[in-house]
Amino acid sequence: MKSFIKGLAFASAAIAAPLLVAAPASAEGEKYILVSHAPDSDSWWNTIKNGIALAGEQMGVEVEYRNPPTGDLADMARIIEQAAASGPDGIITTLSDYDVLSGPIRAAVDQGIDVIIMNSGTPEQAREVGALMYVGQPEYDAGYAAGLRAKGDGVGSFLCVNHYISSPSSTERCQGFADGLGIDLANQMIDSGQDPSEIKNRVLAYLSANPDTDAILTLGPTSADPTLLALNENGMAGDIYFGTFDLGEEIVNGLKAGTIKWGIDQQPFLQAYLPVVVLTNYHRYGVLPGNNINSGPGFVTADGLAMVEKFAGEYR
Repeated sequence: MKSFIKGLAFASAAIAAPLLVAAPASAEGEKYILVSHAPDSDSWWNTIKNGIALAGEQMGVEVEYRNPPTGDLADMARIIEQAAASGPDGIITTLSDYDVLSGPIRAAVDQGIDVIIMNSGTPEQAREVGALMYVGQPEYDAGYAAGLRAKGDGVGSFLCVNHYISSPSSTERCQGFADGLGIDLANQMIDSGQDPSEIKNRVLAYLSANPDTDAILTLGPTSADPTLLALNENGMAGDIYFGTFDLGEEIVNGLKAGTIKWGIDQQPFLQAYLPVVVLTNYHRYGVLPGNNINSGPGFVTADGLAMVEKFAGEYR
């Protein structure tokens, strides 16, 4: 998989340079719309926006990012329908809830629009809705790998701070972590909501009621940043085992300070960038990778922060 990504990156770079000064070999003026499930408040998606923008510039195509402002999935389903009705050459979309989103995605495919699933959902679900491929991190597998790592470090209980519990893929992360540890998830996952002060208070309340908790797992900057504040407030920062999905400025600071043991990097830049490259080459030259692309998981620790810190929140 790494060799494929390197090869594709090299190929896209080689193709992209002339595209900036000359017309494409065949079709031109392609338009691709990326639809995410993320609310406006989730800064983690800035990397996705940067990835699709850079790919559009390099490939000489028009790109657009759309999302439901509050993260409402019914609203997202309508946005996919509206995107399809506008007649783009391709749609890149998350599949955060199969029951809610599979219908609109299938309808877009039936209209003749090429679709790539990215970030959430599974390769199997991507095939079921008729998408060309899946680019992303298998969420359960990532959680399971994190659980095995934590088990090796002596963790036996944990709190999973789920800030987007309406998305099944978020729960898969928590469940995979529990299974990796070899314990029941049970009440070790909380619905924290997305308000920073509420997240901090709910983490503090859980740890107060469950003082023997060995570890904390957060699912991204939205929940990690307030959790860091909670641990600083109750004096547990650096003492409790803390792992998180995804990266961000405060997560990087936590890794440097030793407050966070590791961050799971699913490389969101690739999740937005590669679908644009794949779709463009497919439409212009008829070439299509034969496999899905796993963009993660990769574990980032304090020992490997140089490049990550430089581009955190931008391309990492």
